[in-house]
Amino acid sequence: MLQIIRKHDRYSRLADNVLIGRPLTHEQALSIVNAPDDELLDILAAAYRVRHERFGNTVQLHFLMNAKSGLCPEDCSYCSQSKVATSEIPRYNLLNREKLMAGAKAAHERKARTYCMVISARGPNEGEIRTVEEIVPQIKAAYPLRICVSMGLLTDEQARRLRACGVDRVNHNVNTSPEHYAKICTTHTYDDRLATIRAVKSAGLEICCGGIVGMGERPDDVVRMALELREIGAESIPVNFLIPIEGTPLAISKPSPSGRGLGEGNLPLPLGEGRGEGALEKITATALNPRYCLKVLAMARLTNPTSEIRVAAGREIHLRSLQPLALYAANSLFVGDYLTTDGQPPQEDYEMLEDLGFEIAPAR
Repeated sequence: MLQIIRKHDRYSRLADNVLIGRPLTHEQALSIVNAPDDELLDILAAAYRVRHERFGNTVQLHFLMNAKSGLCPEDCSYCSQSKVATSEIPRYNLLNREKLMAGAKAAHERKARTYCMVISARGPNEGEIRTVEEIVPQIKAAYPLRICVSMGLLTDEQARRLRACGVDRVNHNVNTSPEHYAKICTTHTYDDRLATIRAVKSAGLEICCGGIVGMGERPDDVVRMALELREIGAESIPVNFLIPIEGTPLAISKPSPSGRGLGEGNLPLPLGEGRGEGALEKITATALNPRYCLKVLAMARLTNPTSEIRVAAGREIHLRSLQPLALYAANSLFVGDYLTTDGQPPQEDYEMLEDLGFEIAPAR
């Protein structure tokens, strides 16, 4: 009994320190991710104290629009839209005004606070920047939405133009640790991503920056990513759990019986196999379980106590029946589908929030 109390006190003290402004150390963060499963509820209790201090019991909803699909020249191993993916996905250039406005209408109707438009590219061309400059004021005039865009690598000038037209936030994920990054992408570097984030910050835009868990990284890589996000000062942190989409280098060899992720006996496809390039080290997707995913979310909350933590893509696959517990650490989620994969029906999200006694954060 005394040992159980001491374990509880340990995480409670971590929360105490975070709440008075003492940042979590690398060692402390790693101990959370590596903690035994029987300490999970104490870890979540500590994370919830910190989450509640900043956000109460509110949850921010985001709606994602794949505004330009496929056609990307980058070789990111996790992405179905990359040049090395053979995934059967829609491929199209930037959507027209009517479709982008329809997406904004859907975001508003689904009670989203933020409308996220994503453009698949290394970086935007002039026409794409101009389209965003034209559509954002129109969306804001019609709906009480915050606007986030994800457009790849940005220059200082492009970031300033986005800020001037009314964009609130730019998403540009670091995805993993600096040490692991070259194993998942070779067509641009981790430093290239940091340069875009600096441009976004310099322009006065909010930073949405997170990563993907399950790409063959070590727990230490996940911690290093969370600490990097703290250093960056990301206002919003999406935590994605790898969806191994068929046709991507990190895909599994066959779908699970449910068709929704890693199942018993499924073998991950080594990164680099079938690509013909051989530029990347061969790694395999990490087999995730719901308890580990919850520890990652709690660690993200405790390392970034004032940031919006979003439980993002892959939550339905990897958290499964434990999805509600994620919101004791996270305070945000996507309502609806992701870029090229389906999310759960919005009504299931609303029911989950109601069962938790949580409230949807109001629009701007």
